Amino acid sequence: MSTYSTDLRYPIGKYQPHPYSDSRKQEWLNDIKFLPQLLEHAIENLDEAQLQTPYREGGWTVQQVVHHVADSHINAVCRFKLGLTEEHPTIRPYDEAAWAKLIDVQTIPVNVSITLLYALHTRWHAVVSDIGLKDWERTVHHPEAGKDMTLWYLLGNYAWHGKHHVGHIMSLRERNNW
Repeated sequence: MSTYSTDLRYPIGKYQPHPYSDSRKQEWLNDIKFLPQLLEHAIENLDEAQLQTPYREGGWTVQQVVHHVADSHINAVCRFKLGLTEEHPTIRPYDEAAWAKLIDVQTIPVNVSITLLYALHTRWHAVVSDIGLKDWERTVHHPEAGKDMTLWYLLGNYAWHGKHHVGHIMSLRERNNW
């Protein structure tokens, strides 16, 4: 029996915000810390044809998903650092779909993004591990979404984001018996 949702867009469900708790913080920090290993495991032993398979009809290929996670989490680290060092900064949105079509995503092996994620998540985890309760309440403004977001909200959202994309790959593997 599958552990994934039948909605292929949201194999682990949509992000659900939670109020601050020390246990939830530890869970989300672990999600950040261990995402590179989870993603690496998700693509283990996939061949080129499998890497070029969309996780759903009309969706990104596995290769695009892996590179997207790296692109997204590069932006996430910048957003956290801005939120920690500036008063209510406006963060810069980017066109994820356009980035997924760039030449590096098409030609660079996925292991390059996996390696990048190991280093990036080590730095990211170090930055957010010792944030005090008051700093989790710091905000950034997302102009595309038209809302302010706390660093606490962002931590949960990005913890979910990594597992969401691992879920895309793992549910594809499960459906295709890979």
